[in-house]
Amino acid sequence: MGQKVLVIGSGAREHAIAHALLRGGSVDEVAVAPGNPGMELDGIRTVALGSSNQAALIDFVKDNDYDWVFVGPEVPLIEGIVDAFAAAGIKAFGPSKAAAQIEGSKDFAKQLMARHGIPTAQYRTFDDLETSVAYVREHGAPIVIKADGLAAGKGVTVAMDEDTAVEALKDIFVDHRFGSAGAKVVIEDFLEGQEFSLMSFVSGTDFWPMPISQDHKRAYDDDKGPNTGGMGAYSPVPQIGQDVVDAAIDTIVRPTVEAMAAEGTPFAGILYAGLIATADGPKVIEFNARFGDPETEVVLPKLTSDLGAGIGAILKGETPEFTWDDANATLGVVLASDGYPVNVVKGAAIPEIPVDEDTHVYYAGVANGEHGLVASSGRVLLVETTAPDIKAAQDKVYAILDGLDTTGMFYRHDIGSKALK
Repeated sequence: MGQKVLVIGSGAREHAIAHALLRGGSVDEVAVAPGNPGMELDGIRTVALGSSNQAALIDFVKDNDYDWVFVGPEVPLIEGIVDAFAAAGIKAFGPSKAAAQIEGSKDFAKQLMARHGIPTAQYRTFDDLETSVAYVREHGAPIVIKADGLAAGKGVTVAMDEDTAVEALKDIFVDHRFGSAGAKVVIEDFLEGQEFSLMSFVSGTDFWPMPISQDHKRAYDDDKGPNTGGMGAYSPVPQIGQDVVDAAIDTIVRPTVEAMAAEGTPFAGILYAGLIATADGPKVIEFNARFGDPETEVVLPKLTSDLGAGIGAILKGETPEFTWDDANATLGVVLASDGYPVNVVKGAAIPEIPVDEDTHVYYAGVANGEHGLVASSGRVLLVETTAPDIKAAQDKVYAILDGLDTTGMFYRHDIGSKALK
C-alpha cells in the first residue's frame, strides 16, 4: 500500500509538486487543499480547505489517514502550520515558524547573513519615510527598495533613479501598499549580474541541491513592466557555470543551513536561494522558505527519482536519493490574466491545450465556469515542456501557446532567451 500525502496550497507550484509525487510511484493518493479544478485533470483530489485553517487541516489528515503533509506556500509556513502539525503528531515537510523567518522577514535574513559572512548586497533597514528618503538621496541610484515582510513577491523595487526609489518608499510608508509588510524597509545596494534560483531539500545541516533555474519577474518582453510573481522559467542556465553553482553551494547554502542550526532555528523543507552571479562571485538576493513559483514547474519535471520516497526518507531521518535528468532542458511559460499584476481582469475562458508526454500544463488561477475552466486570478497556468535543449523547448512551448485563443490573457514571448545569447 502506497503513501497518502496532503499538499497544502492552490497554485501551479502545488500542481507540479502533486504531479511529481504521483509520478514517483511510492505515493498512491495526493490531495491538495484547497487546490484548483485544473489539478483534477491529473487525477489529483482537491479539498475545499483554506491553507491557513490549521485546525480543519489537522482534522482532515487524521480523519483520512494521510501519511504526511507537504506545505507549498509561504503564508501558512510563516503562520507556524508545521509547528501545529508537529504538536498534533503529524509529519509535515517544511520549516518551523522560527525557521520560516528567513523568508518572512528580509531584516532577519539580512542580519543572519551579516553575522555569518554570507555574501549579499550591503544594506540598511529603516522604519520611517524621512530617514529612508534621506539615505536614498545620499546614496544615489541604482538602489533596491524591499518591504520587510511578505508581499507576495511584489514588494521589491529596483530603482534606476532616486525619484523611483522615493516613490517606492512612499508606497510602503504612506500608502501602506503592502500592509504590515511595509512597517520596515530594507534598502540594498544594486548588484549587477545574471540571477538564478538554487533550491535545496534541507534537513538540519544536511541538504540536497536541485538543478538551477532562471525565473523572469517582469510582466512583459525584454524585462519591461512591473515585477510579478514570475512569468516563466527554464533550466539549465547555461550562462551560469558549474563553478558558480559550486561556489554558491559552498559559500551560501551550506553556511546558511549551518547558521540556522547553530542559532537554534534549524531549517527543514525547501530552502530557495535567489542568487546573482556578480563579478565578485555569487551573492544572495533573497531567501524563500519554500519552492519557488514558477521555478518548481521546470525543476521538478527533471527529477528522475521518486519525490515521495525522497521526502519520506528525510521525514524518517534517513538519507534520501534524488536523481536528475541532466541531458535535457525544461522551459515553462505563464499565461496570465490581462492587467496582471496591477488590475487583474478575471473570467477569460481557458482553451483546451494540446500536450504530449514531454509537455505538461500546471494550473494556477482557474475556476469552474459554465463551459469549462475560466481564469480566476493573475497567473492562470503554466505550459512546461522538456526538450533536448533550450531553443527546442522554447520553440515547442511557443508553438503551443501561439496556436491558442488567449483572449483576455497574455504571456511573454522571450522566456529562455537570455540563455541563447
